[in-house]
Amino acid sequence: MEALLITIFVIAYAAIAFEHPLKINKSVPALIGAGLLWTIYAVSAGQVNAQLSETLSSTAQIVFFLMGAMAIVEVIDAHDGFEIITDKIKTTRLVTLLWLVGLVTFFLSAVLDNLTTTIVMISVIRKLLGRRDDRLFFAGIIVIAANAGGAWTPIGDVTTTMLWIGGQITALKIMEGLLIPSLVNLAVPLLVVSYAFRGKTVVAPAKAEADHGNQRTPAFERSLMFYAGIGILCAVPVFKTLTHLPPFMGILFGLGLLWLLGELIHRNKPEDAKQHLTLVAALQRIDMPSLVFFTGILLAIATLEHTHILSALAHWLDTTVGNQAAIVSLIGLASAVVDNVPLVAASMGMYPLEQYPADSFIWEYMAYAAGTGGSILIIGSAAGVAAMGLEKIDFFWYVKKISLLALLGYIGGAAVYVFF
Repeated sequence: MEALLITIFVIAYAAIAFEHPLKINKSVPALIGAGLLWTIYAVSAGQVNAQLSETLSSTAQIVFFLMGAMAIVEVIDAHDGFEIITDKIKTTRLVTLLWLVGLVTFFLSAVLDNLTTTIVMISVIRKLLGRRDDRLFFAGIIVIAANAGGAWTPIGDVTTTMLWIGGQITALKIMEGLLIPSLVNLAVPLLVVSYAFRGKTVVAPAKAEADHGNQRTPAFERSLMFYAGIGILCAVPVFKTLTHLPPFMGILFGLGLLWLLGELIHRNKPEDAKQHLTLVAALQRIDMPSLVFFTGILLAIATLEHTHILSALAHWLDTTVGNQAAIVSLIGLASAVVDNVPLVAASMGMYPLEQYPADSFIWEYMAYAAGTGGSILIIGSAAGVAAMGLEKIDFFWYVKKISLLALLGYIGGAAVYVFF
């Protein structure tokens, strides 16, 4: 049975990795793989409902959290809230703009998530840069910054969120342990690109391209929804610490409060004027295929955990490689080729909490490696895939221009964490 389960999982995994050449959404192999794996496991082992219920409970917590966070971000965006950030970025030097965009992306990703932040910041550089070559370089830096920024907080990256919800890390410890390595991960590429961009000036887009649409959200509503939404996202770790309830309860509670706030401030507007601003509309815009993918891949990984395949793999790595830092570093590099969500899910099954308690070296370094290693290739992270689609970035252009920068940043941050 184990050989059959591994074969099906590898085929599903390959289909996920080659989503774009195959032109089949990665949710498809994730769901089919999960269905086949659980079916074979149930037929071979008999009664598995208790294990499936346990897996569904942990999976649902992650999916509900992501759904709530995505909806809050969509509400902020519908109210033009992110213009509060873009309106403050004013410079004529390309190097200065590079650092501003990089640092804003880094810290925004820590509060939101790397996928959403990438989408927001690429829309920002479109308003600021007229030359396509400049935008492509900035898009590459945004991918690196978004992944680095998402790695050091429990809500900034799906993989870090998974480790947080699973009990492998705690909010304050992960922030304390990974802030400096993540900054180094960003600073190294910024320094290299700054040298290449020295003396260059910002070429703004044509006015007709920069300005679009006449209907703007009133300044009060824009500010209120932006700060309320960001405040709710930032309050989730505090909620978990004070109540000891899982994070999805905090995000759903906050979603309800934001929903109520929106209903109150728009209650006297005509239906057609407020429809796109409501949370109902935001829920329709969230990335449901990604949520379905996470559900499928986490359910698929769980079968390998319950059949002890992952624990056997962990034992093999420990005896063959031996060094924990080397093992996690390899997992981080692998996340450049394949999706980091199943990699982290597999690692969580490979190393039990009883043996590796919360905030152990392996979990903190796993959050860094899986979160930032995906920047090395553009298909290695959700942020990279989003940038690829938005700016039509060629895979091999990214390999030639950005991959080495991302690898240098990855090695620099890893060295800081492991040796200092």
